[in-house]
Amino acid sequence: MKESEDIAGLRLRLHEIQVEHRDLDEIIERLIQSPPHDELMLRRLKKRKLLLKDRIALLERLIEPDVPA
Repeated sequence: MKESEDIAGLRLRLHEIQVEHRDLDEIIERLIQSPPHDELMLRRLKKRKLLLKDRIALLERLIEPDVPA
């Protein structure tokens, strides 16, 4: 039971991070399309987006690890 609760928690966290990643993508696009834009803010948002992408990949591996056949 504990393992399934852990997986459920990981899936919930994965969903939350995916939503934040998608939101950041939209914010970055709007910022780019409305000059003049704050370059420092843009860099920070892109860095945060990359961090979230790495976390998404990690959580996906934890939820569904590659098992050699």
